[in-house]
Amino acid sequence: MQSPILKKYGDSQSPWYTIYPTVSQFSAVVGAKAYEEWLRRLAPCEPVSLYFHIPFCRSICWYCGFPTAMTLQDAPILDYLTVLREEIRLVAEKVPKELPVSDVHFGGGTPTLIKPAEFLDLMRLLRLNFAFSRSATIAIEIDPRAFTAEMAEALGAAGVSRASLGVQSFDPIVQRAINRVQSEAQTAAAVKNLREHEISGINFDLIYGLPRQTVQSCVRTATLAAGMRPDRLAVFSYAHIPSFKKNQRLIDEAELPDNGARAEQAAAVADTLVAAGYRQVGLDHFALPEDELALVQKAGRLRRNSLGYSADTCRTLIGFGPSAVGRLGDGYVQNEVTEGPYSRQIRAGRLATFKGCYLTSEDRVRGAIIERLMCDLEADVPAICAAHGFDPISFDSAERLALLAEDGIVDIEDGLIRVRQEHRFLIRSVAAAFDAYPYRAPS
Repeated sequence: MQSPILKKYGDSQSPWYTIYPTVSQFSAVVGAKAYEEWLRRLAPCEPVSLYFHIPFCRSICWYCGFPTAMTLQDAPILDYLTVLREEIRLVAEKVPKELPVSDVHFGGGTPTLIKPAEFLDLMRLLRLNFAFSRSATIAIEIDPRAFTAEMAEALGAAGVSRASLGVQSFDPIVQRAINRVQSEAQTAAAVKNLREHEISGINFDLIYGLPRQTVQSCVRTATLAAGMRPDRLAVFSYAHIPSFKKNQRLIDEAELPDNGARAEQAAAVADTLVAAGYRQVGLDHFALPEDELALVQKAGRLRRNSLGYSADTCRTLIGFGPSAVGRLGDGYVQNEVTEGPYSRQIRAGRLATFKGCYLTSEDRVRGAIIERLMCDLEADVPAICAAHGFDPISFDSAERLALLAEDGIVDIEDGLIRVRQEHRFLIRSVAAAFDAYPYRAPS
């Protein structure tokens, strides 16, 4: 049975606040022209992060909320790589020569569908056009079902240092209900191949709230995952939005756990991982005590960006590929979401930006407060305002905060807001008190 607090706040459709303002506030007011101007104004010596979206999979998982396409052939991937290389050249022409890069992330889809030789060629092109630091972190997302020893060798040769493996659940019943059958052995083999090629930074993605999932199956999955000793685990809540993602219509809604069951699953996974020696980081990440993510959280330097929790301190993120989001000093931009319109723009010699938003001074202050809440479960509002050159200002949030305090979710003293540990799963509802924009769920 749901607790009164969970019933009151658990159904909240608050954003995940990986960025602020959220993508729902993006518009065509910011387009390719603005993006080009922002790229040209980048500081020549300030490190940046790069993100590459590879939008292909061999099969579509029914729970997936990302823009992907299924292909059983390599030709569409090769065609796409041709376009991606052109986008890299277009961006490189507009930024300062040898722009320094400290972080790179390949997301998907399934980036490791790229053949080993093609991935090495892509990395050579990047190093030709940007100045990689010696300590640059290069990360890639992996589907263990389609991962080979040859690809592991190529990743090691390319300097990849971190890999994120999609696991979701080890329960065969759940796997069949989401169209992702993946054995424990396949995951273990991928981990072994990565470590043999000195890719030691390993992350697992798990999901709770899936169809036919139980507390027991969540605990078993977390136990098996912890036994492989990844450095980090991201434990996400399944978001069921079939009106927005057609593949989710294949999931039987009657088999989805309710909010009370989801909360029990989340708590059980957290307890299992903490008992296995992991530290909880922010809302939904776990890391070994010596991992960089745990260390930056302890030091108060944990960040949150469009990829989730991160130790990346770069203020600039340049996104490549369809749907990719970028952040520059002036605001956010997003490429065309689907591969067709994206490719047509790039092939015509134009940046594929189709929407974004300008950041106002107030956006920056609100975003800083929200980020600290999401990262530290607390925020010193007067101090953050002062750091941004603001007097403490009213955020039209007093009533919402008072309600949260009355319900025992937060403690407030002299502008310092702390979320109680037992209610950390409601942090999004607390952050929403500082959101100036009405949230629009995907439709």
